[in-house]
Amino acid sequence: MKKILQKLPKLHFNSPVILSMTALSLIALLLNWITNGWTNKMIFSVRRLSLANPMLYLRLFTHVLGHVDYSHFIGNFMVILIVGPMLEEKYGSKSMLEMIGVTALVTGLIQVIFFPRTLLLGASGIVFMLILLSSFTNHQKGKIPVTLIVVALIYLSGEIINAIANPNDGISQMAHLIGGACGMVFGWLITKEKDEPAQSSDLQLPTL
Repeated sequence: MKKILQKLPKLHFNSPVILSMTALSLIALLLNWITNGWTNKMIFSVRRLSLANPMLYLRLFTHVLGHVDYSHFIGNFMVILIVGPMLEEKYGSKSMLEMIGVTALVTGLIQVIFFPRTLLLGASGIVFMLILLSSFTNHQKGKIPVTLIVVALIYLSGEIINAIANPNDGISQMAHLIGGACGMVFGWLITKEKDEPAQSSDLQLPTL
């Protein structure tokens, strides 16, 4: 029996940041159901609050963990769980955590500044950040990936069309656009660091 157990494949916690985010978002979804929407309204969404309110600063990050319902959660995390682990393995868990945190912060700040009375929640900004970032994975020095151009055109045109055709559909195209822009910036910064010649014999991985 022991030999059989030893031959069985072992579980590999291959993407700690992505898996942890998934677990936290699922917990947030359960809490929202248990509290009949209170936790989403007070913790896992972002809107303008007094600068003296400490919850404002927390919610600038926690809004990406909140989801309206299970279908909203699945719609985002099916993509995150497919694309995210590959990118986390390539760029490292620390960089992935920083990129998710910066995307959440930028999206939250823009929401607070320009849409103060509207609640924003969900990981769709993170989804689009990962999608655009993934276009840089096969970058070669001095070349612009055609996939990046195609993805960016399809993505941008789709969001603009949706925003014009369905302005009151409850979906934040702003979060999608900001997330995609963050993904492009992260990808550009990482590839720029890779393209620069090393200043010493020690090769250092780029960090964000």
